Amino acid sequence: MQEVPDDDDWIPDHRRAIGARIRAERERQNLTQEQVILAGRLDRVTIWRVETGQESKLSTLLKVAHVLGVPLSHLVSDERPPSTTGT
Repeated sequence: MQEVPDDDDWIPDHRRAIGARIRAERERQNLTQEQVILAGRLDRVTIWRVETGQESKLSTLLKVAHVLGVPLSHLVSDERPPSTTGT
C-alpha cells in the first residue's frame, strides 16, 4: 500500500498527463474535438477541460474512452503519452 503525499501538488501533473494522452489518442485517430464532442454527447468546454488537465468527472472520462475505443486504463495509466510526431 502506498500513502498519498502530504500535499496535492502531484495531482495537476497527473491530470495534465491524462489530458495529453487523450489528445494524443484523438489526434492519432485523426479525430477532431468536434467529432468527439458529438459522439460523446459532450460540450465544448468539457472536452477542452479534459484535454487541458482540468478537473474531470469519471463519467466524462469513460465517455471519451468509449468514443476513442480504448480502455480507460490506457488513458489514465502512469505511462508516458504516445507521441503524435512519430519520434
